Amino acid sequence: MTSSLQINDSPPLAAGRFNHTGVDLQRRVGLFPAANIVIANMIGAGIFTTSGLIMAELKNPLLMLVLWAAGAVIALCGALCYGELGAAMPEAGGEYYFLSRLYHPLAGFLSGWVSFVVGFSAPIAASSIGFSEYFLRAFPVLSEFAGSQALVKKLLSLSVIALFTGIHIRGVERGLKVQNALTLLKVGLIAGLILLGVFSGKGDFRHFSSGNGWSGGLAGFKTAGLSLMWILFAYSGWNASTYIGSEIRNPERNLPLSLLAGTGVVAALYLCLNALYVYAVPPESMQGVVSVGGLAAGMLFGRLAEVLFSLLIAFALFSSLSAFMILGPRVYYSMARDGCFFKVFSNVHPDLKIPRKAIVLQGLFSGCMVLSGTFDQILTYMGFSLGLFPIFTVFGMFKLRRLGRRGYRAPGHPLIELFYLLPCILVLILAFMERPVSSSIALLTVTAGVPVYYLFFRSQKAGPASPGPADIKRNP
Repeated sequence: MTSSLQINDSPPLAAGRFNHTGVDLQRRVGLFPAANIVIANMIGAGIFTTSGLIMAELKNPLLMLVLWAAGAVIALCGALCYGELGAAMPEAGGEYYFLSRLYHPLAGFLSGWVSFVVGFSAPIAASSIGFSEYFLRAFPVLSEFAGSQALVKKLLSLSVIALFTGIHIRGVERGLKVQNALTLLKVGLIAGLILLGVFSGKGDFRHFSSGNGWSGGLAGFKTAGLSLMWILFAYSGWNASTYIGSEIRNPERNLPLSLLAGTGVVAALYLCLNALYVYAVPPESMQGVVSVGGLAAGMLFGRLAEVLFSLLIAFALFSSLSAFMILGPRVYYSMARDGCFFKVFSNVHPDLKIPRKAIVLQGLFSGCMVLSGTFDQILTYMGFSLGLFPIFTVFGMFKLRRLGRRGYRAPGHPLIELFYLLPCILVLILAFMERPVSSSIALLTVTAGVPVYYLFFRSQKAGPASPGPADIKRNP
């Protein structure tokens, strides 16, 4: 009889061994909040802050829009692949879980290590810094009163991180309610800004044809590669619901749908919003501006609108920060449960059913990231680091298909894998050539995880599944 694959109902190899409370995560999250988490995770500091930096590099609005469209296609292909992987292995941890089961525990650990150091802590820091940038654009007098704009930005950023750490350690239901409200606010804000800007603003369509022409050659490709890497960072989060796979109801249906629905909505909003930026702001005025959304509102509607939209965008950034606060600790929980991280972070609160200690750890490390560097340094470091492990994960689709699993299968195999893999690999190569220092630091972060893994492996004498999808078994 033809065999198929299914997820083993038993816990992972080391699951529960270090879970001191004996409590596991529960499937409480439906399709709507799962898709909301994808949307909230994607729409964050990237779309509201990177376009001005990208314009400073490219100096060509049409090329910038083409690259944003290319990023949308890449993100949708990635979401299709992760939908199949998540339906096959609906457990907490995202890439950590997939790579541990498809390749080797070390591969999974390194992705979790990067998630801890970069993947969640750095975007939380970036979102909090983005909040401070927009808040101070609305109220510049605060910087004058305090005497140091940099100090005010850091204090505001740290306060926001502390606030949302406090919210999410009080339970997943409370956190999801806050999350849903913030996400709807953010989507409504973007849609409103786009509609008001097109129908009643004072933009100029001639901005689309202004700016410098693309230089081409190796230098031009390196600049375009770096810009696309920043854009892919803005699209990152299309895989968000795979990180809470253990908490999604009916994951074989809801998990792929949440990825596709969330990514599709965000791609449409991003393209329209960037077109509005170009319509509202001359390319030379956009270059290097971090709070580009507030600038666009000011150019379209005047200073009062600039203050209002800057405030709205500042608070809308809470949504993505909140989403990262939900997702990141589930990765550390999954790693600790497998004996690949400090076992104290595998504990789940017996009443609230959340990994509270992992959430507190996330908040503390994010605060350290705020204090460690500037926004563009964090952005480049994040973009390169976060581009590595999704490539290996999507490669895992070929192995999953060879195993012959029945169930949800993403359409377009193997083209969707190739449409994701080839551009992402090229972007990393070009970005390394353009920014070798930041890229090398990102690679060093990855390699630093190797001795850490063996330290945990030796001390715990345990780990996740051995090479191959150990939690997938064949039906007779």
